[in-house]
Amino acid sequence: MAVQRTISPIDGSIYAERELADEATVAAALQAAAEAQRAWREVALEERARYCLAMVDAFVARRETLAEELTWQMGRPIAVAGGEIDGFAERARTMIALAGEALAPIRLADRPGVTRYITREPLGVSFVVAPWNYPFLTAVNAIVPAIMAGNAVLLRHSAQTPLCAERIQEAFEAAGLPPGVFQHLHLSHAATERLIREGGIQHVAFTGSVAGGGMVERNAAGRFLASGLELGGKDPAYARADVDLDEAVAGIMDGAFFNSGQSCCGIERVYVHRAILAPFVERAVAWVRQLRLGNPTDPATTLGPLVRPAAADFVRRQVEDAVAAGARAWIDPRDYPRSRPGSAYLAPQLLTEVDHRMRVMTEESFGPVVGIMPVDTDEEAIALMNDSDLGLTAAVFTRDIAAGEAIARRLAAGTVFTNRCDYLDPELAWTGVGRSGRGCSLSRLGYETLTRPKSFHLKH
Repeated sequence: MAVQRTISPIDGSIYAERELADEATVAAALQAAAEAQRAWREVALEERARYCLAMVDAFVARRETLAEELTWQMGRPIAVAGGEIDGFAERARTMIALAGEALAPIRLADRPGVTRYITREPLGVSFVVAPWNYPFLTAVNAIVPAIMAGNAVLLRHSAQTPLCAERIQEAFEAAGLPPGVFQHLHLSHAATERLIREGGIQHVAFTGSVAGGGMVERNAAGRFLASGLELGGKDPAYARADVDLDEAVAGIMDGAFFNSGQSCCGIERVYVHRAILAPFVERAVAWVRQLRLGNPTDPATTLGPLVRPAAADFVRRQVEDAVAAGARAWIDPRDYPRSRPGSAYLAPQLLTEVDHRMRVMTEESFGPVVGIMPVDTDEEAIALMNDSDLGLTAAVFTRDIAAGEAIARRLAAGTVFTNRCDYLDPELAWTGVGRSGRGCSLSRLGYETLTRPKSFHLKH
């Protein structure tokens, strides 16, 4: 039996070992899901909601344990790890509350002798492939609405965060959810591809890299699967000349460095009006220097390690290449003894004198680094913000809300903000532009990707 090992970025130790599901286990899970779904689709929406709300209560009851496990699996500082459990509950409860309206039949005006309406039918078995960077939040985006819509769910979590899948299943079991409606499987990459390619599922929800999204599309080709792909980001922020500098710097820098920059919707490039460039950079450098890089189990740590040494070395190379091409690095890595080549611990970095010829301004970093470029006009900022094949979120910081909204309308991104960033409102649709993905999750619209319309034309 093949085994997967979870290496903790904290100290390089093996934190968890799990047997990978073999073909017989996968086949049995698929059969159980299909059988359970046929009964589950007939369960009243109010009853589905009771199971899901009970699951949330059981999940939140273990908040401290879940937060500690999260820290050891992927390195988020314990001081903020509990926020993900709170966010899981918020998103789940929001999607449960939206289900009644989102899944209600569409009633059309009767014609003489004819009754017409459209229902939203469940797809069948949904296969959710979740990542390690926000392992609970990304998973709940798909799991709860899929189940509320009458589907069964199979969850394959990242090998970095296998305990997250197990804890969600335990919460559903504590809620008494009928067997087979939700299951998790520890799967290899090859088994994941085979499951998408060979049948038994009717929907796949994937959150991860652009390359991973390509894998899903290749294996789903010809199967006509419904799919949702939430992929990478190289999200920009623009600080106009009229901003409150302290608020803009704090908001943008937190958006860039939270979770050690390992957020698909984190800020990775910043455009600042030239009139405020010097004071913005001064304040931004001071903000970055107050971060405390260290062991994430220490409550005083505000910047944990990256998920693995290779990820940290990738960002190091981006920074080195940018400096070699003329960028200025404001943070001295020697001030951070833990940060060294081959280590998952990486000093934060802020770069100026960058441009779009540098990888650090065009290629997803997924680490604690951000580049800052001056602009002279809103038009220049818009052009640079849109100069990317990724478009998940974008943010404009300004005192002039009308101007900020006008700029936001012209940005090629799935979500646009003014005066905040790196945030997800579960009542808003979560989607991307270009290579940031396809489909939509959350909000009432998110239910449309988890159901298919069925039209009724009833002649009397």
